[in-house]
Amino acid sequence: MATQERPSTYEKDWEVNFTHCYANGLIKFSEISNMLQITAGEHAIAAGFGFFEMANNNQAWVLSRIRMEVEELPKWLDHITIKTWIQEFQGARSIRNFEVWRKGKRYLTATTYWAVINTLKRTSEDLAIPTVGFETYPLQIATSKPFSRLDIQRDTAVVKNHQVVLSDLDIVKHVNNVKYMEWCLDTLKPELVLENNIRALEMNYLRELRYDDWVEISSSHTDNEIFFKIKKDEKISFLMQIELK
Repeated sequence: MATQERPSTYEKDWEVNFTHCYANGLIKFSEISNMLQITAGEHAIAAGFGFFEMANNNQAWVLSRIRMEVEELPKWLDHITIKTWIQEFQGARSIRNFEVWRKGKRYLTATTYWAVINTLKRTSEDLAIPTVGFETYPLQIATSKPFSRLDIQRDTAVVKNHQVVLSDLDIVKHVNNVKYMEWCLDTLKPELVLENNIRALEMNYLRELRYDDWVEISSSHTDNEIFFKIKKDEKISFLMQIELK
């Protein structure tokens, strides 16, 4: 971790344990995504705009878009290091990048778009905490491609319905980001995930979901891509595009 008072970069070491892994011993995509979010949260705390500082202003960070590119997945008992930094910090938004390393080899990269919401009004607003003096890295992008706005009009077919349960919720009282991914991946044939066929995942979070909501999960497949939609009452809450190897 950087040594300045408000560290502009941050690193966290992790050990991959058996609860993080699929049946083949490779880390679950939802778990590595969770690790990225926890690392980002610790960096925000160290830099002075973490959960409690935000809560004092009735604010919270919410993930809006993410692109993950997979070179190799960590496996059970691996020791990995997640590095993160802010690419851009402006008003109500932030772009944050990640790299996952093991023994000098980069395994995975991600770029993310975060928004500030008012937790009472549930609307976007500018960050209330000053960021003067906090260093950003506008030219340092982790992934080969930036995150994008996925095609909301793309045709899909319904594969499953799901009712939001207690374990789907996080501390902000809405469905945790990784749950959307889990719901979608759980509709696929196990071998597609377990044989390490996924090259990249891109996700757009459009509307939050709450306890007891019923959602419809739909998808479309091509030879090199899988596309998902999650919607409630005909309004789309989540989009995910999976690029296959």
